[in-house]
Amino acid sequence: MGVLNVTPDSFSDGGRYPTVEAALAAARAMVAAGASLIDVGGESTRPGAEPPGEAEEIRRTVPVIRAIAAELDVIVSIDTSRATVIAAALEAGASFVNDVRGLTGPSCLEAAAAFGAGVCVMHMQGDPRTMQNAPAYRDVVAEVRAWLVARIEACRAAGIGAEAIAVDPGFGFGKTSAHNLALLNGLEAFTTLGAPLAVGLSRKSLAGALTGRAVGERLAGSVALAAIAASRGAAIVRAHDVAETLDAVRIGAALRRPATGDRR
Repeated sequence: MGVLNVTPDSFSDGGRYPTVEAALAAARAMVAAGASLIDVGGESTRPGAEPPGEAEEIRRTVPVIRAIAAELDVIVSIDTSRATVIAAALEAGASFVNDVRGLTGPSCLEAAAAFGAGVCVMHMQGDPRTMQNAPAYRDVVAEVRAWLVARIEACRAAGIGAEAIAVDPGFGFGKTSAHNLALLNGLEAFTTLGAPLAVGLSRKSLAGALTGRAVGERLAGSVALAAIAASRGAAIVRAHDVAETLDAVRIGAALRRPATGDRR
């Protein structure tokens, strides 16, 4: 899943794609590099971020989605937590909803269900403005897993088919580095939920904490984390650096599969 943030203030790539043409060029490059989903986001969810108005979020995302859907053979995802944006994006050609708030917002489940969209529900403790103030869990793996189970049930009750639901434990969203490591070490607990497991580790604080690298210097750390996640069952990997991450995911996925053939 290639990340395409059309925001002025995202933590890693804010302001890089100020026009539809620039965003479309980035989407072309990601598809050429092997992305099968393009995730378009109009709201920064970095720690401390203030959300834009709904009209502004639609203005940022919908023309980009329309352009990508018209030209490229790729699944287009909308990264949003608002029902109005979900509806506008799906009308423009998106077919997948990636929500960091797990479709808990008013009418979000109904909007996704009405269009027959695929969805990814992600766990976040708190909201982007406050989530890193003092995140706390008794057992982060068990608590996040239970929350995702409940969200799968909510999606099903809203009319979203089981085959259309993916889950994301939400690395970096209301979690300390210790929580993130615990989730990574316990990632296989999320592969038994009957839904594809998505992860977003690209350029995140975990890579920075482990390597001491600034955001723009976390490529090696990010691809290492992607390989580990794939080896532990991740089916969707969200990434800024598509070509490099795809190589890492292929290696990680191969490690997960039983060895066959020549063992010499």
